[in-house]
Amino acid sequence: MIIDKLENVVLYKEIPNEIKDFILKLNADINCGRHDLSDVNYANVEMYNTKNIKDAKFESHDRFIDIQILLSGIERIYITKREGLSVFQEYNKQKDITFYSDNVENYDYVTLDSSNFVMIFPHEAHAPQVGVNGSSKVKKVVVKLMN
Repeated sequence: MIIDKLENVVLYKEIPNEIKDFILKLNADINCGRHDLSDVNYANVEMYNTKNIKDAKFESHDRFIDIQILLSGIERIYITKREGLSVFQEYNKQKDITFYSDNVENYDYVTLDSSNFVMIFPHEAHAPQVGVNGSSKVKKVVVKLMN
């Protein structure tokens, strides 16, 4: 996992230039939905209300690395290695996702706001969209970078 300030995204050689350019030009006015960045890489922009930690579930991806960025609002993303977690929903190849049943409350978390980003790799599980002080509305970009 990488956690860093948004302006430092240019320092990471593993992030292709078209993704860096997309991230650096982001603003809160971007339309929700899918944005294709290359033949294999894309970004999903979504708005939602954060959830209670009791409703959070760990998930992981096999084919894609996530780069998660908030355009507005604040949320927590709980993070751990996926090794040792209990699978709740087997891997869905079409959606590139596995869900786990473990309670996320005792794990480390990252607080995302509009100044930083988190890069989550396939060996890591994450439980996103958790409210900091109750539920709040956020606008988020999740860049999907082919592993």
